[in-house]
Amino acid sequence: VQLQASGGGLVQRGGSLRLSCVASGRIIRNSGMAWYRRAPGNQRELVAEITESGSANYADAVKGRFTISRDTGNNAKNTVYLQMNSLSPEDTAVYYCHADLVYYGAGDVFVAEKAWGQGTQVTVSS
Repeated sequence: VQLQASGGGLVQRGGSLRLSCVASGRIIRNSGMAWYRRAPGNQRELVAEITESGSANYADAVKGRFTISRDTGNNAKNTVYLQMNSLSPEDTAVYYCHADLVYYGAGDVFVAEKAWGQGTQVTVSS
């Protein structure tokens, strides 16, 4: 199974970006997806999360500016998005997607994993 994140970049204060993360593989269940971020010198922190049923939670710092959404498909492509508006330099960080997955591993063994994507850099200039 693989989580592939994309959509980061450089944007000016007040601008917008949309991050995407696709979970692919022989996924049996995708019970929750989330975005985390790590700014230089800081620990990784939760930005937003969304459950299988679509319930979303946000860090206080991004409420009202960021929106998380997801879609799931029968073709085993599970995608989570993070729409980021009104960006500020304080949002500069590497953003990581995360998913709670159950999938078929080698030999068709069930594997439960809290999987991480590779990270995508978001830089907001002032």
